[in-house]
Amino acid sequence: MPDFYPLARKMLFRIDPERAHSMTIKAMKAGLSPSVNAIKDPALEQTIWGLRFPNPLGMAAGFDKNAEVIGPTFGLGFGFVEAGTVTPKPQHGNPKPRLFREPGHEAVINRMGFSGHGMNAFKANLEKFLGGSSRPPGVIGINIGMNKSQKDPAKDYGVLIRMLGPMADYLAINISSPNTPGLRDLQEKEPLTELLGVLMEERKKSCGNHPPPLLVKLAPDLDEEQRGEIAATLLNAKVDGIILTNTTLVRPEGLPARFAAQPGGLSGKPLKGMSTQAIASFYKLTKGKIPIIGVGGISSGRDAYDKIKAGASLLQLYSALVFKGPTVAHSINEELLMLLKADGHGNIGEAVGTAVKMNKKDKKTANGS
Repeated sequence: MPDFYPLARKMLFRIDPERAHSMTIKAMKAGLSPSVNAIKDPALEQTIWGLRFPNPLGMAAGFDKNAEVIGPTFGLGFGFVEAGTVTPKPQHGNPKPRLFREPGHEAVINRMGFSGHGMNAFKANLEKFLGGSSRPPGVIGINIGMNKSQKDPAKDYGVLIRMLGPMADYLAINISSPNTPGLRDLQEKEPLTELLGVLMEERKKSCGNHPPPLLVKLAPDLDEEQRGEIAATLLNAKVDGIILTNTTLVRPEGLPARFAAQPGGLSGKPLKGMSTQAIASFYKLTKGKIPIIGVGGISSGRDAYDKIKAGASLLQLYSALVFKGPTVAHSINEELLMLLKADGHGNIGEAVGTAVKMNKKDKKTANGS
């Protein structure tokens, strides 16, 4: 398939980033997005949480906030799609402009602030998709968050689990966006323990005999002591998975000063190293007992493979779609397949965590033996 994206990108990059994103969503809803053949190979397939992932690469939350284009996103070759972040009430988010791109470093800064149409519109869109005649293969995650005005976060997360949990293949609890005041405080030991206790109970009550896996999305800006406390809390709460990582408040050297001065969360290539290091840290701290979705700076098969070897079983991207175009999932999976075979791995699961040094007992635990 010819790659026309370099030409399209020149035009899109002349437009305000948020407007360009809105135009993309509208085009996809209208059926104007390309259809990219997904790579089908047993080496890329996995079953995690009882869910079959046809390939390990997913679309991260933030792209499809209102569950409007799940089908077309699968059509770009992704193995799973995480819609959201959705909040109970609609909210405008932070003042515009609030989305900035830096093509030279393939970086994005956003301070959106959980803007979206709210859970009722999200649910209607999701029901329409699920009720369609030809649901594509793949897993659907729902990323949930709290409204800015909420003083009791458990209430917002609880109502979202109640309303949307029965429709989700998995749920992701977003407590790590830097753009909602106080949200990252929920990563501290006591608030996190209390929140997870409430949400695990709500999931049990609301989602019947087959509740969706519950994942927690964390920030990259955590020191080793914080990571240790969080890992112990997640293990004790029996959380099903971890998403590592959200955007960072750190500004690596070399970014243009005008871009780096923008408040908000940084994503894209500059986040790659921080994210991979966080994955390796949590993989070791949890002894490989909790599956990890690695996200942050993935734009090539090598980037993806590094995160797998650091301990990620699954992967997500978003910024790379902006800079590389609609064939990015296909090209990453294609390269990843070659890297797996070059190292003699028959399946992606065999490569997970191979770069992390653990003692023999921990390695056996991570491998499920």
